[in-house]
Amino acid sequence: MIKQCILALFALVLVSCNGKAQEKTPEVFPVHKTDAEWKAELTPDQYYILRKAGTERPFSSDLNKNYSNGTYKCAGCGIALFEGQHKFDSGTGWPSFDRPIEGNVTYSTDRKLGYTRTEEHCANCGGHLGHVFTDGPRNTTGKRHCINGDALVFEPEG
Repeated sequence: MIKQCILALFALVLVSCNGKAQEKTPEVFPVHKTDAEWKAELTPDQYYILRKAGTERPFSSDLNKNYSNGTYKCAGCGIALFEGQHKFDSGTGWPSFDRPIEGNVTYSTDRKLGYTRTEEHCANCGGHLGHVFTDGPRNTTGKRHCINGDALVFEPEG
């Protein structure tokens, strides 16, 4: 009898650990398109980065050394993500900013490389942008938003 109770309790614990509460629900973003629609609208490099969480080669983006005044927008949906005045040369080979436009970037945890990083996404379409680190300029925010240039479109001021 005691053995049966222990087995029943063990089975209950196993079932409760695999319940719906343990499943990660995908985040829902205001802009939602099918995979085919994204592929039709984006370049192959933009699709790889924004929709498949890819990373471009360092120093390959024309936006890396762009220090003009203007706004960096999501290449997937056009929402403004970063202001040119907050861009800095991190030396990493990717466009880097010390802060995003508030409310337009969302974050998740990335463990794909065997350690924890904070991944950044467009808050409007969910597109993968890059990662944020705590080794940015100490005289401002201390953050380095390391962003794939192919995830961005630059709109000059004026």
